[in-house]
Parts: sequence; C-alpha cells; structure tokens
Amino acid sequence: MKAAVLHGFGTPRLEEIPQPVPQDGEELIEVTAAPLNNIDRVRADGSHYSVGSGEGGGPAGETATVPGVIGAGLRPGGQRVLFGSRLGTMAQYSVASPQMTFPIPDGLDEAVAAAAWNPGLSAWLALGWRCPLEPGQTVLILGGTGVTGKLAIQAARHFGAGRVVAAGRNQQVLDTLPDLGADATIQLRQSDGALAAAFAAQAGEHGYDVVLDYVWGHPTEVFLSSIEHHDAVLRSSRVRLLQAGEMAGPVITLPAAALRSVGLEILGNGTGTMPPMEVITGTLSELLDLLAAGKVRVDIERVPLADVAQVWGRDQQGRRPVLIP
Repeated sequence: MKAAVLHGFGTPRLEEIPQPVPQDGEELIEVTAAPLNNIDRVRADGSHYSVGSGEGGGPAGETATVPGVIGAGLRPGGQRVLFGSRLGTMAQYSVASPQMTFPIPDGLDEAVAAAAWNPGLSAWLALGWRCPLEPGQTVLILGGTGVTGKLAIQAARHFGAGRVVAAGRNQQVLDTLPDLGADATIQLRQSDGALAAAFAAQAGEHGYDVVLDYVWGHPTEVFLSSIEHHDAVLRSSRVRLLQAGEMAGPVITLPAAALRSVGLEILGNGTGTMPPMEVITGTLSELLDLLAAGKVRVDIERVPLADVAQVWGRDQQGRRPVLIP
C-alpha cells in the first residue's frame, strides 16, 4: 500500500509498504482522510514533549513509521468512522480498536470531520472542561489565526463568552475572525510597547477572565507585562491562562509580579490533563453534530497523499491540510 513514511526525524515521503495486520481486538480501516495536525509535525521533528530520546511512540534512528494520530475511514462493514491508530493514519490502510472509532454523522464530510477532531476537541475541552467558561466572561485567544484558534473562537461563543478577543500574526486571517465571533483582533506583529497597549485596551475595564494560549514564548511575556499592576491596591482579580501550545516558543520568563499583583492562574491543556473517556466521547459527539448542522466551521485543503512532503512544512494559514489516499 501507499503511505507517508518517516525514517527517523524529519519530513515523510510517499513509499510502498506492507498493509498493516490487525492485532487481537483491532480491525483494518480503509483510510479516506488523514489531517496534517500540528502534533503530527512536532512529533515528527522530535520537539513534542511526548517524544523523548526516540521513545514515547516517536520515530527513532532509522525505524520507519507512518505519521498521523487520527483519521477518517471505513470499517470492514462500510461504516464511516473517525479513528485513532497506533500505526499512523497517513496511508491507504490502518488499524484501530472499537474503543478508538467514532461514527461520523450522516451529511458530514469525512475530510471535514477528520480536520476538526483534534483542534476542535482541544478547543471544546479547554473551555468546556479544563477551564470552564462562565457566561458573559471575556476571553483572549493567543494564536487565534490558526486552525485551533479559529475553532476556539467558536467554542468561546458556544459556551457563552461575553467578549472574545483574538490575537495573531496573519492579517488576512485576522480580518476574517469577526465572522467567527471575535469582537476584536490584535496584530501580534508590532513593537512590544504597542502590543502591550493593545492587550490592555482590548481588555476593557473588567480585564480578561480566560486566556487560551496557543503561542507561548515572547507574545505571552508581553501579554503578562500588560496585566501587571505596579501598586499596592488590594484586589480580588482572577485571570486564568490555559497553556495549550507553543507556536512562538517553548519557554517564557515569568515575573513574580504577574502572579502576585494580578491573581494569575496558569493551567496546562494536553495529554496529561485529559478528562474521563466518557467526557471526551460526549464532547466529540457534540462537536460532530454541530459541524453537521453547520453551526461550527473548519477550513480545509484537500491534498493527495502523494503530495505529503510538499505540504508538510507549509504555513497552513488557518486551513487544515487533509491528505486523501
């Protein structure tokens, strides 16, 4: 069969490899769509925290692996499903257990469902479970121009945000975010002083209640400087910052004043912070129904599997590439 194949860390190439053989409790899945998610790229280059010294399921040495953590496909009986696989999804065939297959609603495009699963579930769990949003609260999304950030804007509206502010670098995408529910946008490509002033201005008198951060690095440092108080006024403020990505850098310098003068609370959102499986499956089902009803949108680009190397490192510009075998 044809598959995208990694030899060690780097960029996968299309190769011919043997068809996978299901283990006990698994079944063969004919893949119809495999999204190129950010986690696939950072695991492939070894920079994701789940890949350490070639361990944790990542590529190592010259071991050939197929990337892709999720996909859409057909079970042996023809049922359309989303699935996760231990063997990778960027191939004509993969394997999955029944516990990791989820039906796709009638009328929902398989490529759209596959593209929305990882970023959409991340956004919905972030604001619906990990850092529950209260109706009327103000939300800042750092990295709002990415696929996940755009879905997070929609999630914030879904959970009743009173005000949604989105920050990002791609001005063309920023201009489209009001259509998804953003009340204001902030261009990250400006001087530190101007950016801090923009964060402060868009926070209003009340300030931000929840910050969903997909960028980390220097933009987050500038944001933290914008909310510090340099006085001794007694306050009972609370700003919850949910760290969910590191597109601008893996580390920050954290001033003590940001924690002590503001009431800053920092949480993480990743594989180590997941809710019980029934919450995950229930949230995924809700998300798929919203997509099928046209109430949630994700922009995709269909790409032949043969072109995987060409699109692998490309700026997605708010559109998720979906590989079609």
